[in-house]
Amino acid sequence: MVEIVAAIVDSSKNIYYLSNNNLSLKINDKVIIETDLGLFDARIIKGNYMEKEDNLVLPLKKVDRIITDEDVKLISKLDSEEEKILDFAKKTSKSLELDMSFIDAKYNLDKSVLIISYVSESRVDFRELAKKIAQKFHSRIELRQVGVRDKAKRIGGIGPCGLFLCCNSFLTDFNSVSINMAKNQNLALSPNKINGSCGRLLCCLGYENEVYSELKKDLPKVGMVTDTPFGMGKVTEIDILRGTYKVDLKDKGIIEFNKDEKNEGTK
Repeated sequence: MVEIVAAIVDSSKNIYYLSNNNLSLKINDKVIIETDLGLFDARIIKGNYMEKEDNLVLPLKKVDRIITDEDVKLISKLDSEEEKILDFAKKTSKSLELDMSFIDAKYNLDKSVLIISYVSESRVDFRELAKKIAQKFHSRIELRQVGVRDKAKRIGGIGPCGLFLCCNSFLTDFNSVSINMAKNQNLALSPNKINGSCGRLLCCLGYENEVYSELKKDLPKVGMVTDTPFGMGKVTEIDILRGTYKVDLKDKGIIEFNKDEKNEGTK
């Protein structure tokens, strides 16, 4: 077992599992952490805890230090510079006729690496752009193409449920979501109903899909002909959560049945 902490770099939403470096850390502590690209400011999202070595990628990077007043001043200065870099990148990419929508720019603390994230519908040859940015700002440039879901994760917002976006608040990975999940839950297949702020299918479609699949096992499908105590009829509607279905029995009208009480029906 190894004592570690989990920290997140808010600009990218990347989570790191790190050696606590003999520091006592708790949730929301601001720290400076080691990464493959140098030192970055981060926030603790899980304080000191024990983890099995088999669950970690060793050797671990570490928390370098708790953030200092000098660090805060430096980060504030870098933030101002990063805004200017984004403005330059936008203007330069436009002059080069590149289809790129920039999200953010982030320096490591010693300014040796500059990471710029962008969204594009296609692959972009950004070599000339990277060259111009490097010449002006004298740093190693990392241009990273991310998807629209990653963009929503970084920027955040309010979902159709009225809560903060799941991807921006607690989701760490994007699981596969399909239109079949919406169909399985009898949702209206309108983009306004089943798409999130990113324009892709709502991540939450996957949360209860397994439950809906289990509840539907004993229910007939809409459109099928089924036998009832009152004769044969066509299923016109099902209510998954209530466990009921309605059958059109023609001369007898539409009768509702409960999947657990197949011998009873109510008009």
